[in-house]
Amino acid sequence: MDAVVTAGGIPQPDEPLYAYTKGESKAMVDVAGKPMIQWTLDALSGAKNVDNVIITGLSPKSNLTCKKPLHYLSNQGKMLDNLVAGVNKSLELNPKNKHVLLVSSDIPALTTEMVDWLINTCMETSDDIYYGVCPREVMEARYPGSKRTYTKLKDMEICGADINVVHVRMASEHLDVWDALIANRKNPVAQARVMGLDTLYLLLTRQATLQDFVGRVSKRIGIKGRAIVWPYAEACMDVDKPNQLEMMRADLEKRARLTPKKSPAKKSAAPVKKQKKAATKKVAAKKPTRRPKTKKK
Repeated sequence: MDAVVTAGGIPQPDEPLYAYTKGESKAMVDVAGKPMIQWTLDALSGAKNVDNVIITGLSPKSNLTCKKPLHYLSNQGKMLDNLVAGVNKSLELNPKNKHVLLVSSDIPALTTEMVDWLINTCMETSDDIYYGVCPREVMEARYPGSKRTYTKLKDMEICGADINVVHVRMASEHLDVWDALIANRKNPVAQARVMGLDTLYLLLTRQATLQDFVGRVSKRIGIKGRAIVWPYAEACMDVDKPNQLEMMRADLEKRARLTPKKSPAKKSAAPVKKQKKAATKKVAAKKPTRRPKTKKK
């Protein structure tokens, strides 16, 4: 499965993160000593089921690194256009691909273990869209005061994940709906309105559970969808505001301190044996010291 990483966002002067980015890509803002997107790439590097990583919105001049083959696409403008371009690139690399991993560049706390968990969990079934959500209690326990936007349902309060799995045909079907949903991704009420007034009513009155909404949206669009409830808050902790950026900087600086550094490689035993052998020969080569002769009386 290929991963499409969206990195085309550039905060404008009236947006909260502009003071940190000053007209440059948000993905490249420094977080604990390296670009924010680099943390995401590090997580993808070790993922067992990730084949290629496609970055939309940056160029090779960004000097990013990844253990997986890296492919760059220029910024296509809107987020949907970047996603579609990424999926098409994945199909160009391997026409047999069925699903792709869509990853935001602003979730630096993501880890390799979480990427593998998501892919393995999703591939247990055959669906068109696997949309991740994080319960409020999980988010608040990990990142208290993170000021996420929550959707209040009958059975839980949730916020959306920023790493999801979709079938490749979603890049050519229902694009008008996806465009509207992405445009309102920070506004659950507006998203519900896109799905119809009845869905909006159920949201406002909290009469529907998470599974009710999944079934209703899937039927309305004509797809097979599945909600993935994340036990890890990191996948839903994106950086949109200064307090969230500072929170991530502190969190990842702590992680860097706690990560044990690799000790220098030990010298192989072979040279040591050779040294011992050489030393033995040297000792053996020495002539025994003669004792001085004593004069006979």
